[in-house]
Amino acid sequence: MNSRVTMGLAVLFLLGALFAGYWGLVLSRQTAPAPQAPLDPAAAPAATPVVAEKPSEDPTRQSVLVLGRDVPAYQPITADDLIVERLKVAPPGSFSKPEDAVGRMSWRPLSAGTWLTDSSFEAGGTLARMIRPGERALALGVDEIIGAGGQLSPGDYVDVLLYLPPDPANNDRSAQTVVPALRVLTVGALMGPVNPGQDDLSVSRQDHEQQQTLRSNARSVVLAVPEQLLNRLMLASQAGPLRLAVRSAEEKNLQRYWAGDGNIATQRDTANRNITHFNQLSLGSTRGSPVTDGAPRGPRPVEIIRGNQTSQQTP
Repeated sequence: MNSRVTMGLAVLFLLGALFAGYWGLVLSRQTAPAPQAPLDPAAAPAATPVVAEKPSEDPTRQSVLVLGRDVPAYQPITADDLIVERLKVAPPGSFSKPEDAVGRMSWRPLSAGTWLTDSSFEAGGTLARMIRPGERALALGVDEIIGAGGQLSPGDYVDVLLYLPPDPANNDRSAQTVVPALRVLTVGALMGPVNPGQDDLSVSRQDHEQQQTLRSNARSVVLAVPEQLLNRLMLASQAGPLRLAVRSAEEKNLQRYWAGDGNIATQRDTANRNITHFNQLSLGSTRGSPVTDGAPRGPRPVEIIRGNQTSQQTP
């Protein structure tokens, strides 16, 4: 074997030794992973339960009891029928707790979404709950002229004027305030509040336009009449044409009524009721003097002309 082959083999063996030493060094640096001890279920920490946070309640809101579904008449209300809503402003007289209404029943059907008050369980329709004991609700036929140009609104106070035309028994014509200061309950289908503050007076533009239509198309009004003046108004409605004269809101008659004064019409009633006769319109008339209240009304004289002579005779 020559020297060149010997040198080649020596170099090859040297490289193999260097590679084997390097590979052993690499393997010695790699440490085996430490064995994990088996988990003990008893020693394992318990998982922390997730607690759902309750929504914070706004202290400025108030609880209001509302019907969650329709309730027929004469059916006792159950807790399943009720929902407690949180409102910024509670309606006057509304209930706040379910026990205020559970077991009670209404004589009329109640719709879902209705907030409950003591009036929800009172007998009587809406019109019957708009008046007090000693008052009667009486309807009168109206048109645009009788009803103050179609501008009447529930809550207005009106004087009922009567015109008496001549008839065979009495040739005198007169006008009078037959009943003063009567409260308007309804104008056609447009109804007023049952009690002060119960109905929301803030209405949308669409509702306002609808109310204007109902008001202008009204053919009847319902007035709250004291019981002692009811027969007088009934007779007046059959005796001659009526007119409704609106009283000023600055008299605060409606405020007085809700404050407990229900005798406004009787307080303003007078004995002569502002009777005006037709012959009083001509102040310079010499044919007769104004007829006083209570004086007997005799037949009027008839003027007879014979040629150049004129005389008057009483039939």
